[in-house]
Amino acid sequence: MPNSFTGPESFYSADAEAWWAAVDKALKGSARQKLYGKTEDGLDIAPLYERRTDSPARALRAAAGDWSVVQRIDIPDPAAANAQILEDLEGGASGLDLVFRGAAASYGNGIRVDDLSGVDRLLKDVELDLIDLRFEAGRENVEIFASLLALLEKRKIDPASVRLTAGIDPYGWVAVSGVALADMENAYMHFRDLVVAAHDFGSPARVMKADGRIWHEAGATPAQELALVLASATAHMRLLEGTRLAPEQWADRISFSLIAEADQIGTIAKARAIRSLWASVLDGAGLPQAALPLHMSTSYRMLTRRDPWVNLLRNTVATFAAGVGGADSVCVLPHTLAVGLPDGFARRLARNTQSILLEESNLAKVTDPAAGSGAIEDRTDTVCEAAWSLFQDIEAAGGLFEAVRTGLVHDRIGAARAGLAKNIATRKRPITGVSEFPDLAEKPVAVLKSSKEDLAGVSAPREDLPEPGDGERFATLRKLALQGVPLSELGMRLDLLPRDYSLPKLETARIAEPFEQLRSRSEAFEQAASTTPAVFLASLGSLAQFSARATWTANAFAAGGLKPVGPAVYGSLEDLVEAFRQSGAMLACLVSTDDVYEAQAEEAAQALKTAGADYLYLAGRPGDREDAYRKAGVDAFVFAGCDLLALLKDAFDRLETQQGVEPKDLEVQS
Repeated sequence: MPNSFTGPESFYSADAEAWWAAVDKALKGSARQKLYGKTEDGLDIAPLYERRTDSPARALRAAAGDWSVVQRIDIPDPAAANAQILEDLEGGASGLDLVFRGAAASYGNGIRVDDLSGVDRLLKDVELDLIDLRFEAGRENVEIFASLLALLEKRKIDPASVRLTAGIDPYGWVAVSGVALADMENAYMHFRDLVVAAHDFGSPARVMKADGRIWHEAGATPAQELALVLASATAHMRLLEGTRLAPEQWADRISFSLIAEADQIGTIAKARAIRSLWASVLDGAGLPQAALPLHMSTSYRMLTRRDPWVNLLRNTVATFAAGVGGADSVCVLPHTLAVGLPDGFARRLARNTQSILLEESNLAKVTDPAAGSGAIEDRTDTVCEAAWSLFQDIEAAGGLFEAVRTGLVHDRIGAARAGLAKNIATRKRPITGVSEFPDLAEKPVAVLKSSKEDLAGVSAPREDLPEPGDGERFATLRKLALQGVPLSELGMRLDLLPRDYSLPKLETARIAEPFEQLRSRSEAFEQAASTTPAVFLASLGSLAQFSARATWTANAFAAGGLKPVGPAVYGSLEDLVEAFRQSGAMLACLVSTDDVYEAQAEEAAQALKTAGADYLYLAGRPGDREDAYRKAGVDAFVFAGCDLLALLKDAFDRLETQQGVEPKDLEVQS
């Protein structure tokens, strides 16, 4: 083995031409294109990349050292949330992401406070000037922001010393809700008012948020997420033109947030790309370059309710990629978040995922560790080009709000979501623990109890408030919050203004939900019919002949909650048929090799049908024998690349009909 990376016998002495020659030999005449792949954006993934010597390390994190370890706080009770906050900060967190009940990212939970005393209780004993503080509160954003600044005033903390990031993202909210003001300028005036008031108060808070989460959860590809975040930030800049802040200060009032997922190379490239894209926008606007503080959160879309322990691995890959990509702060969603309100153990694991990568792997010690990697540099360049192209389409449509209003954004994301759904259904994109290698005997994980209360009632706007626009209105709200006025009296109440309900609406979902719904349907069926939904694996031939395909087939049916019965080696066809009768299953699937099928499948199919198989599958592609197998009694074929989701849904339709179980008898939780 060579001892040098530069000597004549080193690893690098082999060139691409020699590598391709070896590949061609292995392919035996097949096209090289077989080795290429595609990203969600349709970008080529080559099998081999040469080192890039033309790409120096990029300036990523603005400050040297570790990224900020941000911990999500969404426990409803302020006192309980405060206990969790102190535990997180003592355990290594350097930032908080406060998720309130009105936030789109609350997922049914969220902190509940009614006035400044609740906010004070939430942040008791927290040194606010020593941490990064983020919050998201949806339609309560204004009230919470006013209360947080009032708290600084109450505690006599210099607002300039507190790194505060608000979660105000009007375009994402409009896209998801499908509702906008008839005159959006009414909303823009309030947002300008917030920015100016924060500036006058001395707070460097980044008020407007360009957030990729909404777009990602709706099915956006990485390039689409980048383009929409870029378009959102650009729209914020136009909004800020109407303030008295100097143009060079506008970028400092905008925060950027992207999603980190288990696509390691894609996440690294996305994190590196956003800085180049934003630099191009600033350059095109004739504004000075400004540091982009990039926050990344692990993906909720990729989390699973089933076998949630696998989420720990997904989160680790995503966090690694965010760190290598140069995120300034990272929030890891607890692995049980899709199940319910995470407990302290799940939150500790989320926190420690970052701590281990920072303290043991020293991941933040190298500046742009991906620099020069042919694969990552290529992905960064191509995703930049794809994102910029969509960004230009959005701008040509009149900006992000117009692109949302006219459906351009929804159409693009809808096409991407349809492609993703197809890949999920066919397991071209497998989900470990759900559509691949499911555990039907898994034990539930512990989560906290959470009330599902809706937002508290809100009051009509106070008549004595100044008009929004130059900061006076929000400054008044801050003072009222300091006096203890309930949050319900401090809102914008834009819902009282004429609204446009004709906009398209983005639907968000986790990618595992279709298969998880089948698992829930299986459990509901078992409870209603007092029998386990099962499929009998009718194995033909010897163990060596059917074992591999039987294992694959068992996992495929288990992905929908159908318990596989068998397989086994049978001495005769009569033994196999008797085993089927004893199993009590109504569904059966022939499993073996193609050669064995050719000799035995037709006879076996006829025998199983005669024995009472309600529906009969054959594992594998039938090829030119499909007609013969169907005539013998085979109803469907299950193979790699088939629409497994549709096949499993059909199986349950048949089981429920055969057992006389009506949909109303099933209590299926998604």
